[in-house]
Amino acid sequence: MISEVIDVALLAMLWIISLQVIFTRSELTAIMVFGAFSLICAGLFLAMGAADVAFTEAAVGAGVSTLLMLNALRRCGTDRCNSSRRGVIDIRALALTGVTGAALIWGTRDLPGVGLADNPVHLHVAPRYLQASFDEIGIPNVVTSVLASYRGFDTFGEVVVVFTAGLGVWLILGSGKRNDGKADEDE
Repeated sequence: MISEVIDVALLAMLWIISLQVIFTRSELTAIMVFGAFSLICAGLFLAMGAADVAFTEAAVGAGVSTLLMLNALRRCGTDRCNSSRRGVIDIRALALTGVTGAALIWGTRDLPGVGLADNPVHLHVAPRYLQASFDEIGIPNVVTSVLASYRGFDTFGEVVVVFTAGLGVWLILGSGKRNDGKADEDE
């Protein structure tokens, strides 16, 4: 009962924060609210028992992404980032977002309940990893053996994607020039 109340409270906060992002007129406020959205998502992941995903969301979503957006705002300046259509809601974009959200919600109707003992993953996959990982891999920590060995190529691919994205952002933002042609004095 308590966990359901926490889940509903976190989802309500996400809803309120998303409305704030939609209707804000300040880029700085929108960036900070996006960071808060990621932090609340991390709390929701933690409440669902996915501590590794929560940690990643907090670090990347609330931390790195917020810093990159703040740096981009600093480089372009608020006068250049403002659009003449600021505050106008595009009905087509809103409709597309609504249809996409409805499709995602509809797609979850066949998923098994979260944390149920009779879920397929708990009947077939998890027992095998728990029983055989030490004999097959030699690593006593099951999570480490899954991430480093069983899913090693997947984990390596994720690292390559994150590194490539970071390198791309560094190359784009690291030029030392602002949009107005002036070099940054603090770099």
